[in-house]
Amino acid sequence: MAADATRALLWAPLAWLPGGWRESVVLRADGDGRWAEVTSDVAIAPEGARVLSGALLPGVVDAHSHAFQRAFVGGAERREAASDDFWSWRERMYTVALRIGPAQLRAVAAQLYVELLRGGYTHVCEFHYLRRDRDGSEHADPLAMSWALADAAADAGIGLTILPVLYERAGFATDALREDQRRFRSSPAETFGAAQRIRAAARPLVDSGLAIHSLRAASAASIAALATVADGFAGPVHIHVAEQTGEVDECIAATGVRPIEWLVREGRLDARWQLVHATHSTAQEIAAVAASGAGIVLCPSTEANLGDGLCDLPGWLGAGVPMTIGSDSQATRHWCEELRLLEYGQRLARRERNVAAAPEFGVPSSAERLVSRMLAGCAAAAGQPTWGLVAGARADALVVDPRADALLGVAPGRSLDALVFSGPTALWRDVMVAGRWVVRDGVHADALAIGARFAGAMAELG
Repeated sequence: MAADATRALLWAPLAWLPGGWRESVVLRADGDGRWAEVTSDVAIAPEGARVLSGALLPGVVDAHSHAFQRAFVGGAERREAASDDFWSWRERMYTVALRIGPAQLRAVAAQLYVELLRGGYTHVCEFHYLRRDRDGSEHADPLAMSWALADAAADAGIGLTILPVLYERAGFATDALREDQRRFRSSPAETFGAAQRIRAAARPLVDSGLAIHSLRAASAASIAALATVADGFAGPVHIHVAEQTGEVDECIAATGVRPIEWLVREGRLDARWQLVHATHSTAQEIAAVAASGAGIVLCPSTEANLGDGLCDLPGWLGAGVPMTIGSDSQATRHWCEELRLLEYGQRLARRERNVAAAPEFGVPSSAERLVSRMLAGCAAAAGQPTWGLVAGARADALVVDPRADALLGVAPGRSLDALVFSGPTALWRDVMVAGRWVVRDGVHADALAIGARFAGAMAELG
C-alpha cells in the first residue's frame, strides 16, 4: 500500500462524536495510529492542523465478510430451475470455493478491500472457513489462506480481524462434511490454534477472533470443546445463526429448541459473542440475548439477495442489543446502502415509515439511530478496545465529500439522513486507517494495480 502518513493534527468543521454532531473539532493522532485528543468547539484551527473540507465520521467495521465470494458477485442472478433459494445459491457458490487458491484469494480480497474502503469501511472481520487446499488436504502452511487475506489487507490498507471457523459436518443429521465442503474442515483445536498463531504473528492492523460456522455445522460437543480451550480468550466469537427458516426447523427437529434459544440454554453467550444474521427470532430470544451482552451482525444486502427474510429490527433496537453491519457475500460494499436497505425492508413489511427512529428517546432520525447503534457495536465485533472519534480509539475516519450530489443543499444537521437515504453516490472524499490516508480525494493509490491483479484472478477462475 502506497499511502502517505497523515498529518497528526486535523480540524473538522463538523464531526460525528458519541452523542451526535459536534462543531469545530480538533483531532490529534499519536504515533501508534490512535486518537490522542478529540476536542470540540475549537473555533480556530490550531497552527499546523489540516483543515478538512467536509464533515468527519468514524470509519465503520464490516463485521461479517466472506472475501472469496467477491469472485461470485453477479454469478448467481439467473434462475434455470423451477425455484431458487439460499440452498441452491450455496451449491453454485461452492464451485468458486473449490477453485480459488491463495494467490487468487489475495487478488480478489485486495480488490474487495479497496471497494470496502471506498464504501466507508476501515476494518473488516473475515469469517474464514476456506481453509484447506483444493483437494481437502492441508497446505504446506495450514494458514496459507489466512495469510493471503492478511496480505490483501496490507495491500489495500484496511484493518482486519480473521475469524478461523469451526466447521466439521454438513448438517444436524450427519457427522461429516460433504465432498464439496472438503476445504472447510476444522476441529476445535485447529480453529483455536489458528487464532492464536494469527495473533502471535502481530502483523500491523491484523488480529484474530473465533467463529463457529453454525449449529448445523458443528456438534454440541465440539462447540463445548472450543469454549473450553478458548476460556479466557479475549477476542470476539462469531456464529451464523437463524438465517434461514429451514435452519430453524432443522434445529428444532434435532435439538427441540430454536437456534438462538439453544445458545441461550447452553449458557454460551456473553459480550464476546456476535450472532450473525439472527433473522428469525422470538421476543424471548431477543430478551435473552440482551441480558447476555452478546451482539448481532445484520447483513441486509445479502439477506435480501438470498431471500432470507427480515429481522425484527424494532425488537433488537428496543432491547438495546449491540448491532453491527456486514457485507457478507459482497452484494454491496457500502455501509450506507446496507442501512438504507435495512430500514426500507422494514418499511415494506410494516407499511410504515422511519421504523428505526425513536422520537420518544429524542432520536427522530432513523439514520442517526442506526448509525449510532452500528458504531457502538464496532469495537466488540472486531475485538478492538474502543471505536469512534474518541481518545484511545484507532485513528480511523471518513471525510464526507461536500461535492457529493446527495449532500448538495442539505443542512449540516441532516447530513446523516442524506448520506443514508439520498441514493448511491460517491460520499467519501478521504479515508483514514490508523492515522494514514488510504483514500485521498476519492482515489486509492494502488487501485489500478490491485484491479489488474483481480481481473487476472477472475480470468483464471473462469
